[in-house]
Amino acid sequence: MKISKFGYIFIIACMILILGYLGFVIFSFKNNDNHITCVHLDVTFDDNDEIQLITDSEIAKMLENNDLNPIGKSYRNIHTESIEKVLLKNPMIKNAECYKTPSGSLRIKIKQRVPKFMIAGQENYYIDTDRQLFPVSLNQAAYVPVVSGTITKSFATGKLFDFVSSIVEDPFWNAQIEQIYILEDLKIVLIPRVGDATIVLGKLDNYQSKLDKLYRLYKQGFNTIGWNHYEKIDLQYDNQIVCTKKGMQTTKPKIEIVHNNDSSTVKKI
Repeated sequence: MKISKFGYIFIIACMILILGYLGFVIFSFKNNDNHITCVHLDVTFDDNDEIQLITDSEIAKMLENNDLNPIGKSYRNIHTESIEKVLLKNPMIKNAECYKTPSGSLRIKIKQRVPKFMIAGQENYYIDTDRQLFPVSLNQAAYVPVVSGTITKSFATGKLFDFVSSIVEDPFWNAQIEQIYILEDLKIVLIPRVGDATIVLGKLDNYQSKLDKLYRLYKQGFNTIGWNHYEKIDLQYDNQIVCTKKGMQTTKPKIEIVHNNDSSTVKKI
């Protein structure tokens, strides 16, 4: 059905009236909100924040310490930009949005940094999902993988970040690996949750193929020979895994991964 010329004029006029009304409401609020007194501080956190490293009471205290407590103040004396600026100085906070409402409530929306893993050594700090460093919270704990040993910040935000991400994002390894230790030569030692053996991954070169070898050992080897006979599992050798039995320091029995076209066979040597 065709719309007449007068129909188009009517629709356009309605749109102009609606936009004009919305502009009037916004303009009126901006000009009248100076007379509103803040009676409530409403702090909310992003729905995606599974870990709460800072609380709403800590945020209120930050504002109090910086003479920015809005309660009881007229809106004309509350500067949302100043509040956001102060909150963003907190290393736990990634983003802060502050705005006033006609009901006298000052609302603050907080987006926290999301820790990927924790570095525990001479310095203790988190690496977040954006590869940024931020300090460990004194009040709240994040249950993330712990990496200790000799770690530079560039290594932590580079190759180590990629490796830990692959561990965390894999359901099997995320459940299996309890701790990661970095030696002085940047070789990696893994501490599993199941079994008594430490796992020597070595350098991070080709770490995915090393983990694939270890996965086959878990699935095909340990189901046959048992989990608790070894104190060390070494993945640094091509096409084989060298396992050291408990109490043995010199003779090292080997678990060899024999590759076929579509499968692998585990043999005890």
